[in-house]
Amino acid sequence: MNTFVMQMVGPDAPGLIYKVTEMLYRKNCNVIRQDEYVSPDNQFFMRTAFSNEGQIDQEDFTQELRKSIKDPSITISFKEQKKKNLVLFCTKEHHCLSEIITKQYFGELEANILAVVSNHEVLRPFVEKFDIPFHYLSAENLSREAHEETVFKCLDAYDFDYMVLAKYMRILTPDFVVRYVDKIVNIHHSFLPAFIGANPYKQAFERGVKIIGATAHFVNNMLDEGPIIAQDIKEVDHRYSAADMAKEGRDVEKTALMHALKLVLADRVFIHKNKTVIL
Repeated sequence: MNTFVMQMVGPDAPGLIYKVTEMLYRKNCNVIRQDEYVSPDNQFFMRTAFSNEGQIDQEDFTQELRKSIKDPSITISFKEQKKKNLVLFCTKEHHCLSEIITKQYFGELEANILAVVSNHEVLRPFVEKFDIPFHYLSAENLSREAHEETVFKCLDAYDFDYMVLAKYMRILTPDFVVRYVDKIVNIHHSFLPAFIGANPYKQAFERGVKIIGATAHFVNNMLDEGPIIAQDIKEVDHRYSAADMAKEGRDVEKTALMHALKLVLADRVFIHKNKTVIL
């Protein structure tokens, strides 16, 4: 039995759910889960998970459904539910990278890790324990653009679905981001939109915050302002130094990033304007 996921986005209209489910019934498909949402600006979002004993021709299925719906502005994404391919990026901190790799190793993450890319050698020994290719691409004495050219050449060898910035401490150029639109997931060590940029725990300490947090989001060309996928928090108080907050924050970062990845890998995330809809 094969499992598929269909995502639909467009202007709301009567009968959309019926037209999808009726077509699935005619094709002997079994609906496993159905979720939908209509936004305040009248955008309809629907995620349908279904099974079928054989393969389904995505193009034929989509064209037939479009003829039934008769609205060219509605987008339809259709794919078989299977493990996604990831390339992980890191710098020196291990906590997010090691969380992803160990979860995947023990079968707790529906993904294949194709490679790890880093601008430092620090985490090579850990990564290579899992027989994952590790690419050290130094940024020393290179412009940001020149360094990214070396990254592009490295990535050309891999057919990946998503790139995960697991504490990759470099700002990406617009040219980099535009190549991988909606494919870059980042973990930011702050509860966005507060404390954007560097040293967020120092900023939080100086403001005397009572909670610290972490935010997993898609990357766009606005620094730390891409569509938010998941967030997590932890209560703190005046006894916590900036270093204490950073230490506690590492666990929060792992939790937020893993939650976000599980949503993304299950095709549950829709990007609408600069926000996400999770179904």
